[in-house]
Amino acid sequence: MKRKIVLSLSIFLFLFTMTSFKSKKEELIISNLRCEYQSNPLGLDTPAPRFTWNFETSDDRFTQKYYQIKVATSPGLLENGMADIWSSDMIESSRSFSEYKGKPLTSHTKYYWNVVVWDNKERKRDPSPTASFEMGKMSPTTWSAQWITDNHDQNFEPSPLFRKTFISGNEIKSARAYICGLGYYELFLNGQRVGKNYLDPGYTHFDKRVLYVTHDVTSLVKSGENVVAAVLGNGWYNEQSVAVWDFNKARWRNRPRMICEIRIIYKDGTIQTIGTDQSWKTNTGAYLYNSIYSGDIYDASLEEDGWNNTGFNDRNWQQAKITNAPAPILQAQVMPAIRIVREIKPLSVKSFGDSIYVFNMGENFAGLCRLKVKGEAGTVITVRHGELLKENGRLEQGNINVYYHPVQAKEIFQTDIYTLKGGGKEEVFTPGFSYHGFQYVEIKSSKPIVLSTDNLTGLFMHTDLTPLGSFSCSNLLLNKIWNASIQSYQSNIHSIPTDCPQREKNGWTADAHVSVDLGLLNFDGILFYEKWMNDFVDNQNEKGELSGIVPSAGWAYGEWPGPVWDAALFIIPDALYHYYNDTKAIAKVYKTCKIYLDYLKKKEKDGLLTFGLGDWVYYKAITPNDYTSSCYYYFDYVMMASFARLLGKEATTYEQKSNQIKELINSRYFNPETGDYANGTQTAQALALYLGIVPEGKEQLVARKLQKAVMATNHFLDFGLLGSKTVPAMLTKYGFVEDAYKMVTKETAPSWGHWVKENGYSTLAETWTLSPEFHDASINHVFMGDVSAWMSNALAGINLDPAMPGFSHIIIQPRFVNELDRVKGEYLSVNGLIRSEWKREGNRIALSVTIPANTTATVYADKIYRVKSGEHRFILKDIELNYQK
Repeated sequence: MKRKIVLSLSIFLFLFTMTSFKSKKEELIISNLRCEYQSNPLGLDTPAPRFTWNFETSDDRFTQKYYQIKVATSPGLLENGMADIWSSDMIESSRSFSEYKGKPLTSHTKYYWNVVVWDNKERKRDPSPTASFEMGKMSPTTWSAQWITDNHDQNFEPSPLFRKTFISGNEIKSARAYICGLGYYELFLNGQRVGKNYLDPGYTHFDKRVLYVTHDVTSLVKSGENVVAAVLGNGWYNEQSVAVWDFNKARWRNRPRMICEIRIIYKDGTIQTIGTDQSWKTNTGAYLYNSIYSGDIYDASLEEDGWNNTGFNDRNWQQAKITNAPAPILQAQVMPAIRIVREIKPLSVKSFGDSIYVFNMGENFAGLCRLKVKGEAGTVITVRHGELLKENGRLEQGNINVYYHPVQAKEIFQTDIYTLKGGGKEEVFTPGFSYHGFQYVEIKSSKPIVLSTDNLTGLFMHTDLTPLGSFSCSNLLLNKIWNASIQSYQSNIHSIPTDCPQREKNGWTADAHVSVDLGLLNFDGILFYEKWMNDFVDNQNEKGELSGIVPSAGWAYGEWPGPVWDAALFIIPDALYHYYNDTKAIAKVYKTCKIYLDYLKKKEKDGLLTFGLGDWVYYKAITPNDYTSSCYYYFDYVMMASFARLLGKEATTYEQKSNQIKELINSRYFNPETGDYANGTQTAQALALYLGIVPEGKEQLVARKLQKAVMATNHFLDFGLLGSKTVPAMLTKYGFVEDAYKMVTKETAPSWGHWVKENGYSTLAETWTLSPEFHDASINHVFMGDVSAWMSNALAGINLDPAMPGFSHIIIQPRFVNELDRVKGEYLSVNGLIRSEWKREGNRIALSVTIPANTTATVYADKIYRVKSGEHRFILKDIELNYQK
């Protein structure tokens, strides 16, 4: 009787709600219009921009049946239903995505667009708001500017300064600056720094491809006299310091150079262009040295006041020198830039006499410090950064400086040096051409000085990807692990995904592909990763090899680190397809993938691969590298077959090859009686399951052996980066989520909990235990961070459907772990917000789910429910389920 009452009440509420909906207009709002995954972008150079949009509606029955895109040269034309550039056909599709197929787009032109949709009842709905996009340089011939440099060679240390005076007229409509300054630049107009970007442009193989950035400088250009100026840093383009990775020997290395063009459009339609050429003036100034590994050396006493503004006399400056373009491709930088995303005040400061101070920032992060200081002219302030302290409270860099080999006394790892100008005024120093990874800052002054926490501010800097995901639960330890993984991820995105923000700053490929789900579940990363896929194309050598770090100046090509690392070439584009339903990255790398597989085929031994690294940074158990390399060799072919199908190419050859490799792996490494793979480690078992290698019908046997392997270590993990991604996920998939939970929530080593609770780390470490000698062990590494993706997938239950990419159909499958009382996860997918939240209410579990408009979902509770968009609530009591909407 009680259940009948509950169900009757639910039916009443459902009917009442539906009646209410029908009694008012079913409103539909088309929102979040983006072009190339950006809102109203500037400086695009793709001939076929992509358009996406979302829906907001209370009508759970709404689905898009048709859409039509219109593009015009003015918003007024669109408002009148006219499109002078492109009006697409009425396209039948439920996908809120389109690619431009109209007239050729022209450089420097601003376009306006909107979308009209028809619903599943074929009713035409109101058009979307109008959005815009603006093109940059569509071809090399649109550049009137020339590349310039000064008269020094690549070994000269002071940074070059450039300036140009120009006269502009009245009635300015708009002004743009297009600039590529290598290795990094800071641009100024009339003394004002242009934009909020740092460490621009993004890191590439500079002899293959370089990036330019577009800035809106309308507000900075004034009628009359103006000055455009720039200072250039070395970055990765001209690495003057020596480290293991040989960037000081890079084939592209050269003296910093730039190309810059200011384009002013007046209200009467006339255009003025100011471009770099030999008429620009150049000099050096206060930037005496800069290195991506050590830092900046800046002598404020050498500043020429007003050098970047009007009214400055530059008659003693030299003429700029016309120079060669560094690369054949000069391409728009469309990924988000590196920016200061958060300012961090120190928790404490401790003095060691009157000239040494150690600041504790309270958290480990990537970025810089802004120092405010007052003192005598000539006082030298040394600012060193690190993750650890010595027993005496001074800074310890021994865990991160092991691969840096300075040849000059001034080359101090992660150290910025500032010489005061003096004069009684407070001076502010923010380095411009490096970044560091640190929690502690040691400041040493050549003369007595008084400092407090007010003098130093930490600047958390990284590629400014829009956050999309969140997770929280009743277990505070899990929340700390999730926060640490997010902090580690953000600390390791600086125009490429890196391993660590201090010791190396390299684009290690396995680190990136193992953490890609962590990245894409929490950040809007498509443009960031698409840029990196261009770097892979440029990275491949004439043999077909890829290097283990991308970009690379020649280091780590060949059999080490090998196939497990190189698999990023396939895994990253595949992930972008599944998260965004976009095949652009796949099309970009397809030829590179073919060449790479041909290279690997020549390296086979009896059909498999026997070289390369595997489960890197394992705890104790060593999974055979030949096994892991062969597994990823198989997976490469699986993904290649998928790529071929998606692009309409022949896939049978790749399917057959993947099946052959799979048979060979199972023949060599699988015991079908015991369920063991290779030597039966946690990673060996989980990897076979994760990659789909296990013969049909044997999956549960293999998973049971995985569970036993975990139980044998008292639920302690015993793996490296591959196991960190696959073991929790496969335990969960095959019914052992409680075992996975016990593993993840361990608080003593080896465990994630040991890092964040016992050691108090705010980021994830590189090794499960830190050796007393501090040898080669960063504590801001992201490659063990996929555990946070497991939290979103397994505990919150938010999952994509591989058969319906882009979250057009969503799998909600939360695991109601016994020791948890509540879990909440959110993810702003390309189709809109997905939310899954559950909590215990006495002997019941209440599950609330939000599904975005124009999508559907399958919800797993005591049984399977297929639901439409909107908000849904499930009540689980014992094994009964009451559904409420």
